[in-house]
Amino acid sequence: MGVKLEKLIEKMNLKNLTPDLDLTQSEIQVPDINRPALQLTGYFDHFDSERVQIIGYVEYTYLETLSDEKKKEMYAQLLSYGIPCIVYCRNMEPDAMFLEMANEMKVPIFQSCKQTSAFTAEVIRWLNVELAPCISIHGVLVDVYGVGVLIMGESGIGKSEAALELINRGHRLVTDDVVEIRKVSEDTLVGKAPDITRHFIELRGIGIVDVKSLFGVQSVRETQTIDLVINMEEWDKNREYDRLGLKEEYTEFLGNKVVCHSIPIRPGRNLAIIVESAAVNHRQKQMGYNAAEELYRRVQESLAK
Repeated sequence: MGVKLEKLIEKMNLKNLTPDLDLTQSEIQVPDINRPALQLTGYFDHFDSERVQIIGYVEYTYLETLSDEKKKEMYAQLLSYGIPCIVYCRNMEPDAMFLEMANEMKVPIFQSCKQTSAFTAEVIRWLNVELAPCISIHGVLVDVYGVGVLIMGESGIGKSEAALELINRGHRLVTDDVVEIRKVSEDTLVGKAPDITRHFIELRGIGIVDVKSLFGVQSVRETQTIDLVINMEEWDKNREYDRLGLKEEYTEFLGNKVVCHSIPIRPGRNLAIIVESAAVNHRQKQMGYNAAEELYRRVQESLAK
């Protein structure tokens, strides 16, 4: 799976300097970039030719010092590696010779108005998300006080209804029913909605609800890190449920562990408030305060007295 060059142009607001080339089948497969400074001096050992190549001020000014003959030699060697594209930053423009050779060798050349370092950071971050390992699961993802809460459970248990109540209380929906989870780092999972169901919620007995139209743009967001999992399940009177929370439980997606709470469901429980409380409690723990440990400490001190 790769990222279409056309998508890169749109997302990064690039100007296409080789408009005659057909980009419909061109893709980027690697979420990294390369600044070909060494390659322009003639050193092509260990050249990462599959990466997006970025020309910054240093590379551009170095090329200006070369003779036309040397430029032609360097251009031919660089373009012969079948690189996905070359981006000139800071509104710098390649010379006519380079554009002509790029067209002949079918290498797209783009131009960005951004500073080289800013563009590099932005394109790496975006490509890491787009090219990250991805799975789709059944669930609802909401942003509750900045905490990405993934609500899971059997079909019909009330996930969408809980999400709708959270939205009504000022929180934001990311996706309902299907969650696309991407592993963007060893510590971070990002969830988003499939394009076809984005901003929609299905409510049994009512049908499809457009959250963005009904509650406004402030009620939705495109992506969200997954910080906490709430697993809703039918109440089982014969099962022992955790009542203190001294020990964290985890679930795993794509090799990354995420804190998981199993919430028993029975008539009369306000699911939205439970999810809100779980999200705030999770933030407290991240900030160094654990209510269960504080209670345990107080009990120990009381027994000691």
